[in-house]
Amino acid sequence: MTATGPTTGERPAPLGLKAQIVRFVAIGVVAAAVDLGLYAGLLALGTWAPLAKAVSFICGTTTAYLLNRRFTFASSSGGTGRFLGFVVLYGSTFAVNVGVAALVLHVMDAPSVNPGVVAGFVSWFVAQACATTINFVVMRTVIFRD
Repeated sequence: MTATGPTTGERPAPLGLKAQIVRFVAIGVVAAAVDLGLYAGLLALGTWAPLAKAVSFICGTTTAYLLNRRFTFASSSGGTGRFLGFVVLYGSTFAVNVGVAALVLHVMDAPSVNPGVVAGFVSWFVAQACATTINFVVMRTVIFRD
């Protein structure tokens, strides 16, 4: 093994911005699949929708945290402080996500219940883009800053 290999206990060199973005997006897709899959499965079992969403969001968020910590930001130690920072970040961006989605529906003059496929997708996409951008910047500059 080389001096930077796992046998020395040293961490590999941090990834560049482009590599971090690519990995962050790929992990986001995996975490979204966990969230959506669990949500759909719980709903199919007859679980109350808000509870199903809460459980699926927590599982998807935990997946994102663990994978990003290991593969995107090369942090071998999570620590309670980092995990709590991640929880606060995702709680905040969850609120941003919901708020932006509602704002987009309002601006599009679409109803908040059954807004239609186009308005629903546009609001989801814009909200997800805002939340994902905030998540990446805060994780890179605050939570996984070394």
